[in-house]
Amino acid sequence: MRVVDAVGNGVADGWTRVVSWLLDPRRMQLVVDAMVAMSSFIGYQAIRESVIPGYVRFPIEQELLVATLSALYWTVLLWFGGLYRDYYVRSPFDEIFTIIKQTFVGTAVLFFVVVMSSNDYHRENPRFVILVYWCGLTAALIVGRLVARLIQRSLRTRGIVRMPTLLYGTATNVRSLLEDLRRHPTWGYDVQGVVLRDPERWADTERPVLGIADNLAGVLRTFKPRQVLIAMAMPDHQSLLAVSSTCADHGCTVKIVPDLYEIFSGQARTQQIYGSPLIEVSPRLMRPWEEVAKRLVDVVFSLLVLILGAPVWALVALVVKWTSAGPVFYRQQRVGLDGRVFSMVKYRSMYVDDNRPPSWTSANDPRVTPIGRFIRKTHIDEVPQFWNVLKGEMSLVGPRPEQPYYVEKFSQDFPYYRRRLRVRPGITGWWQVKYKVDTESFDAIEERLRYDFFYIENMSFRLDIEILVRTVFVMIKGHGQA
Repeated sequence: MRVVDAVGNGVADGWTRVVSWLLDPRRMQLVVDAMVAMSSFIGYQAIRESVIPGYVRFPIEQELLVATLSALYWTVLLWFGGLYRDYYVRSPFDEIFTIIKQTFVGTAVLFFVVVMSSNDYHRENPRFVILVYWCGLTAALIVGRLVARLIQRSLRTRGIVRMPTLLYGTATNVRSLLEDLRRHPTWGYDVQGVVLRDPERWADTERPVLGIADNLAGVLRTFKPRQVLIAMAMPDHQSLLAVSSTCADHGCTVKIVPDLYEIFSGQARTQQIYGSPLIEVSPRLMRPWEEVAKRLVDVVFSLLVLILGAPVWALVALVVKWTSAGPVFYRQQRVGLDGRVFSMVKYRSMYVDDNRPPSWTSANDPRVTPIGRFIRKTHIDEVPQFWNVLKGEMSLVGPRPEQPYYVEKFSQDFPYYRRRLRVRPGITGWWQVKYKVDTESFDAIEERLRYDFFYIENMSFRLDIEILVRTVFVMIKGHGQA
């Protein structure tokens, strides 16, 4: 999102940067919510003063402090409900229902924590006061967000706030989409130019052709759009998935026209955008509270495993060192979240061979040591990776991280392969609990990708718990590859 002046030129003076910061939809909602929360608390205090005989309000300094803490409490709770996501266009009905749900939960917590412990509990009707507080807060939040939405709509219509956007597709379909955008200025798309799938004749000088499909990545690096709108007729699946993957690598949200929805079925999580004939392929895969819960489980579980099992892990280290020459731990470069390379740690389960090329382990692999077969069968060799989890390089659950060599190799064979890099890799995953033997064949990799994409498309805290439970049974059965 950017603020432009009356003639559409970007302006960069200090005042405009401040205005631009405040007019961002997420920040505007945050400011409005904080002001509403503070005002609601002050109103709540006024109600208690009117209904409780002899009730004395806080001094003004304390009341403002508690009101500020109240604003923090509610904005955090709304954030957990996903109300500060970077949705440029969003259904107001979704917002309203989410606000009602979050405020109900938050007010219930306050009722038991604050009201029930109040010295004035027996002098007032706590249910009535808290009900009035909840109704007032909820109504004010809804009205505040609707007003913020109207302001955003007006700013987009007047061209003050714009979203840098590229159009991609065939000439005929892109022209049709451009006409739709011109008829709906409230969408706020600032079309920087067009990327055509194939070289075609293009006469629109106002929206120039910036490149073709082969140099899409270069165009994205140069112009840095926030959105890429795709308009194509009868596209082949591989090229469309390649475009989506390239845009994801550059942090761009992809929107496609509705009749392309079936192309992405099973390949990306999609969301209908209210008030727009476009469907969004959202880069956000989990709700905020689930992301926090997932990371919290990662940290707590990893600490428990490493600390409580320390004597056992020390014994394993001694046995590994004693039974074969070489280091206790094996470190290997793997590709993680957003393509970042990190050093993954495992107990060494193979004989040392510094000259061997990158390769997968096969069944009855002669390179595996006798103790290595046991720790691989029981997955004990994976325990040091809990350190990678603590560092944030991995998660307990996610697609397995791959070596850079294989990432490049598979990315050439499967244009959508790099979508796996949009999530943090895991120690275990949907593929592992289904227990499929890894081979390097084209069909096997494609099948594994289907399992990985099933997890990515359906990421949730509940699914992570299910996979962790299933992993325990896999370990008990000793299905590791040795």
